[in-house]
Amino acid sequence: MKLLSWNVNGFRAITGKPGWKDFCGLDADVIGLQETKAHETQIADEHREREGMHCAWLSATVKKGYSGVAVFSRPEPLAVTLELPGTAWQGEGRLIHMEFDAFHFCNVYFPNGQMGDERLAYKLGYYGAFLEFAEGLRKTKPVVVCGDFNTAHKPIDLARPKANEETSGFLPVERAWLDTFIARGYVDTFRHVHGEVPDSYSWWSYRFRAREKNVGWRIDYFFVSEELKDAVKDAWIDTAITGSDHCPVGLELAL
Repeated sequence: MKLLSWNVNGFRAITGKPGWKDFCGLDADVIGLQETKAHETQIADEHREREGMHCAWLSATVKKGYSGVAVFSRPEPLAVTLELPGTAWQGEGRLIHMEFDAFHFCNVYFPNGQMGDERLAYKLGYYGAFLEFAEGLRKTKPVVVCGDFNTAHKPIDLARPKANEETSGFLPVERAWLDTFIARGYVDTFRHVHGEVPDSYSWWSYRFRAREKNVGWRIDYFFVSEELKDAVKDAWIDTAITGSDHCPVGLELAL
């Protein structure tokens, strides 16, 4: 089973770029998109749906053209949940959960904490609420989580760690949550497959030719709960796909 995840940074914009055609040519059973920035009614039928796949869209209600996630899946989901439980975490269009026969799948666009202390607190609260949600799902079957976590875990996960020690996305408190997440039994599949390979990033600033110079951050992940660790056949970052400031990441499971 092949799964893909991509922060497209605007779905309507990405569909007009060559990278979208390249992405659509990739074989996948489940696709999670983040930062779609669109309501599904604003999207042409040819892009809103994919032949032979179940489609789920979630847009933000708090602000137009903000956040948003989507999932396309070949297997028919047994259940679909939109947003985390609790009113504090609803309205920003950040999570689609699908239950499949073998596992729970969560496609998440985690908050960015760079807009100030209030948003950082919101991000950390969302992290905590998500872990509680995932642990509840895990009581019935394993969990797969993909998306833009908006945090680089270790110094190896960004090109300039020293310069970003006080930047949200690499703050000790954010990285500590990823430590906790992993300690609770969730496996960073890219590191599980490739170990401490350096210079492997999934996001680059549009400024200063950062992507060309590979001055990036690895903030897009596939995690699996430990029960699925032995099923991880491959995990990758597809830097060849362009069109967004992020590139897709992938996971293959032998189920």
